[in-house]
Amino acid sequence: MEVLTKIEVKDNNIEQALRVLKRKLQRDGFFKVVKLKSVYEKPSEKKKRILQENIKRVKKLNKLKNRI
Repeated sequence: MEVLTKIEVKDNNIEQALRVLKRKLQRDGFFKVVKLKSVYEKPSEKKKRILQENIKRVKKLNKLKNRI
């Protein structure tokens, strides 16, 4: 699967284009995937991580529901 991300550079402002690119990659979860793939993760550690991520996500959703 190939995903193309297009960033336009306006007025030769490369720093701004890099900030936009980093923001898009951050939103897509690119850095998280790279970090996870860089080292081996034991299956038990993977299960533990996924469980903790799910708990965190549910708490965040509940917090947002209580706010409304």
